[in-house]
Formats: sequence, structure tokens, C-alpha cells
Amino acid sequence: MLTALVLFISFSCLLASIQCYGGRGFDPLRKLITDQRFKRSVDYLNEEAATHYLPVYVGSQEGLKDADRVLMLPGQPNGINFSQYSGYVTVDLKAGRALFYYFVESEEPLTRPLVLWLNGGPACSSLGAGAMTELGPFRVNNDNKTLSYNKYAWNNVANVLFLESPAGVGFSYSNTSSDYVTGDKQTAADSYTFLLNWLERFPEYKARDFFIVGESYAGHYVPQLVDLILNNKMTNQTVINLRGILIGNAFIDFEDELRGSYEYLWSHGLISDELHDGIVSNCNFSSISEVCNAYIDQADEARGNVFMYNIYAPLCSISSNIPSISGFDPCSENYVYSYLNTPEVQKALHANVTGISGPWESCNFDVGINWKDMPETVLPTIKELMGTGISIWLYSGDTDGAVPVITTKYSINKLGPSVKTSWYPWYAGDEVGGYAVEYQNFTFVTIRGAGHFVPSYQPERALTFFSSFLEGKLPPRHN
Repeated sequence: MLTALVLFISFSCLLASIQCYGGRGFDPLRKLITDQRFKRSVDYLNEEAATHYLPVYVGSQEGLKDADRVLMLPGQPNGINFSQYSGYVTVDLKAGRALFYYFVESEEPLTRPLVLWLNGGPACSSLGAGAMTELGPFRVNNDNKTLSYNKYAWNNVANVLFLESPAGVGFSYSNTSSDYVTGDKQTAADSYTFLLNWLERFPEYKARDFFIVGESYAGHYVPQLVDLILNNKMTNQTVINLRGILIGNAFIDFEDELRGSYEYLWSHGLISDELHDGIVSNCNFSSISEVCNAYIDQADEARGNVFMYNIYAPLCSISSNIPSISGFDPCSENYVYSYLNTPEVQKALHANVTGISGPWESCNFDVGINWKDMPETVLPTIKELMGTGISIWLYSGDTDGAVPVITTKYSINKLGPSVKTSWYPWYAGDEVGGYAVEYQNFTFVTIRGAGHFVPSYQPERALTFFSSFLEGKLPPRHN
């Protein structure tokens, strides 16, 4: 099991929902984990992320919404007709623990649902990734100072709330240093407390249809938060009007992740038949032998320096800044890092930079390597949610080698659902956007030509299937 843990942790960069080091080059998370991996207990992998349903802290929110209004971000293009807010919600008054959010309303906010977006990691930023490089209204230009408008932003069809969680991620912080040793359970509890307080600050959204969306390690975050919401209906607190969840390239099962990743490498020509045969013959992925480990090491080396979040994308080169075939700049993470560490930007966002140590970072590696509880699988939780009546969708960019489409297929097979609408091609415009299959209690969608960060690589296709999800419809067949 120790070897299995080592292999799992070596995937942590791959599970971080940012343009993970394609931009800034060095992979500090992998190095830190390599230094620490044999010092850590494997027991945490087997802990259940059980939640305790108790009343939570809800503080006065009077006047805080107006204070959080963002009048204009530095470098923002003209002609923007939607409102922006950002700031902090205290989730533990005694500890001084506060989570940072960025909220963009739709141009028609009264008629649109509310969506919470969560990036994974664990311990990576939804502001730097989701908002600034994926589905948010702006992307940072390569001058590190100005923003361009994303016409396929998801606030075209929803009011979108980005949360930096847990404390220690991005601009979120705590005055109690022990809070930075955290895990799945505390992250779910704090996110729930955040939501209750945020809805008091924005009471007009209390009765709004609410959806939770995320990617990668949010495959843990989302089901655990939903489980808490559905089972913690305190009569003296807000009842959240949860209608559905959507999780992309989701890390949800440890064993499936390992098996699927190497199957994907072989099926896409990144490793040889001999290495694949060796892995198939010697690995059962529930207990990794030394022989299996040796084959996996060879496979990791044999695939070379490929950007595993999109196996067909170029790496970032500061000297060339070559866009990928999708038009997405692989150096975008660099631009976001510079932009969010600009004092004028931090002031506009109401970021309390004295509360964080050092500059804003896309991931907090110290928090990530000290993660306390991380169940091997969240499939039992998803299975339970399938019986609640909420809409459940999984989606997968099909050029992602980190948490590939085949991994999700293995996990779906474990859930054992019956097919309601057979696999079919869906369309965005005149082209196939991907493929979809509707099961009895959930839907699975692929996005053609998209990597791990689907809205980055295929923004039009991403907005198309996301709109279908919100409408409770399958992605469109040919127009």
C-alpha cells in the first residue's frame, strides 16, 4: 500500500486544477512530495470523510455586500455590463479563518441560477484557474496588466461564484497556523459554512436554483459538500436550493485513476506495447508490487516531457509563447500570477495580503502535502447522491492524460448504472463537440479536443454543454 500511496501522491500535480507548471516551469509539488512521501502514514487514505451535522457559525453580513463590490478590475476592457464582487467570508471567528471569493453576476442576474465553482488540487485556487484561465469573464493578456473579454464565459448563462478553499489557498487565510493542516472533512465543513454566510450577504440568491461545479480533485470536494448540504438541513439555518452537480475530469477513485492513466498512455501511443503488457500483467492497482512499480516508473520516463493535462498542447516557452492548437496560451498561468500579485489588482479585489504569507500562489504546496484525510474512493457518496433526485453530470476532456476519460469510464462501470439514452455525438455549432450518454441517475459527457481544463481549451463547446446541464437537457444533437 505504501507504493500505491507514493504513486497516488506523484499524481498530485496532475490533480491540481491549474495549468500545472506548463507556465512557470518547475513542479514544486512533485519535488516536495518526493522528499516527504516515505515519511507519511498511509492510513489517511482509508479514512472516511464522514461529516458531523451540527449548527455552524453564521455571522452578521450587514453592509458587507456593498463593501465587496468591485467597481473595475485594472486593465478591464470597456463595455462590461455585469456586476463583480470579491472579498472574505469568515468561517471560524475564533480561529480567524476566512475564505476568499470572487463573484460575477450574469447580465441578467435575476433570471439566472447560482453556480459555485471549485478547483481541486487539493489546495489550488479557483480564482487563478477557474476564473482567470477557464470559465471566467476575463483572461489575463501576456502583458500581465490587461484583461481580454471571454465571450464564452459561463456568466453568460449563470451567476458564478468562485471560492478559494481551504484556508491557505490563494487569498484565503487563517490567523491560526494549525488550520493549514487540513483535509477533505474540514474543507467540506468550511465550504458549507461559507455558503450559509454568503447567502446571508446576498439574500436575493437564497431561493435561486443552485448548482455546484468543479474539476479534478473537486471530484472529492463536490460530493462531500453536497452530502453535507443534503444531510444538514437545520431548521434555524438557510436551506440551500441545490438542483445539481457537474464534475469534470474528476478524481474520484484511486484505483481507477492509476489503471486508467496508464491505459490512456498506451492507447494514445505514449508508451510501448511492451510496457503496457508489463503493467497489465503485473499490476492490480489495489496493492502495488515492486515489479508493478518498476513498470510504472519506466512508463513515466518513457512518455517524455509531455504536458499531461493536454497531451497535444505545447509546453510554455517564455521565448516563444506558442499558443496551443485550441488557441489557448500555455503560458497563461504566468500572466495570472503576475496580475494577481499586482498591488492595484489586490486592492480592487479587496484582498487582505497581510493575512497570507508571501505572494498569491495558484497552489499552496504546504497545505497540499499535509492533507489529513483523503478517502480512496468517493464512489459510495456519489452512489448515494444518485438516489436524491438532484441532477448529476460527469464530464471529461478527451485529451487529458492526468485524469483521462477512461478513468471516469472505469468508475462509471463500478457504479453499475443502466443506460437511458445511448452514447451519441453532440454538437457545438456545426462540429461534433463530444459524446454523451444518459444513465438512469446521471449523465456522462465528453468534450472533444479538450484537456484537463476543459473551458480553457474548448470554450465554445464547454459553454454549450454547461448550458444544457443548467437547462436539464442533454447536449444538442446536430443543429
